[in-house]
Amino acid sequence: MKTILVASSKGGAGKTTVASNLAAKFALDGHKTVLVDADPQGSSTRWAQRRVEMPSAVLAVDGSGRKASWRKHVPEDAEVVVIDAPAGAQAAELESFLDAADAVVVPVMPSGLDIEATVGFLNTLAEVPRVHKRKLPVGLVLNRSKPWTQTSRQAVEMLQSWPYPVVTQLRDSQAYVVMAGLGRSLFDYHSVAVRDHQGDWEPLLQWLDNS
Repeated sequence: MKTILVASSKGGAGKTTVASNLAAKFALDGHKTVLVDADPQGSSTRWAQRRVEMPSAVLAVDGSGRKASWRKHVPEDAEVVVIDAPAGAQAAELESFLDAADAVVVPVMPSGLDIEATVGFLNTLAEVPRVHKRKLPVGLVLNRSKPWTQTSRQAVEMLQSWPYPVVTQLRDSQAYVVMAGLGRSLFDYHSVAVRDHQGDWEPLLQWLDNS
């Protein structure tokens, strides 16, 4: 079973978008996929409920309980678990998720303020023994990026100075908002326009495959 933790201390960074699209991708690839929703807003759970009748349905599990109680609700035959961490949580509050994780994905918005707000979270991650010993990979995802702008280019430069790799950039698109409301993902569609955005995810998927 592969477990991926999607976490950020900054609200609005796109944590649920990344977690739900990853879960859909794995489910569409035929894997029995669980989406653990640890965020009190419950957005991931509502998204999973909207696709419950689809062949690529994703099982939503409540992860907001104390400590590791969420693990009891993950079926033994689950192949992939994606965890949507609570917004604003630091590493100490994510202990049960970090213990289970095979990789950590940290979405970051392309602005100086958002990047600075993420520094504290990354510093707490660095204190986690498995992260410190490079046994738990941490990857950054620049979300809602506009690669053609100076702001996004500067954001990439700032992020590249950190000890964690910038795995990919996800371009800004309202399509994510629309698809979330339908319980869908980028990977449920096959138009030319969507395929261009799907390409943004390939480096992340490859990184997770190697993690």
